[in-house]
Amino acid sequence: MDPYDVRLEDDELLSEVELTATLIVAANQSDAHLTPHEIDQALGIPQQGRGVPGS
Repeated sequence: MDPYDVRLEDDELLSEVELTATLIVAANQSDAHLTPHEIDQALGIPQQGRGVPGS
């Protein structure tokens, strides 16, 4: 058995790794710190109603 052959079977962990990789790529492509809005855009979070109480 190869101790370096590690398989990920945890769907939640895989999702977190994908989100982290997406943020790393977005940050790498930016000349400045990412704003919260840019982070949301990179992660595909809709802006409609965010930050507005009762939305």
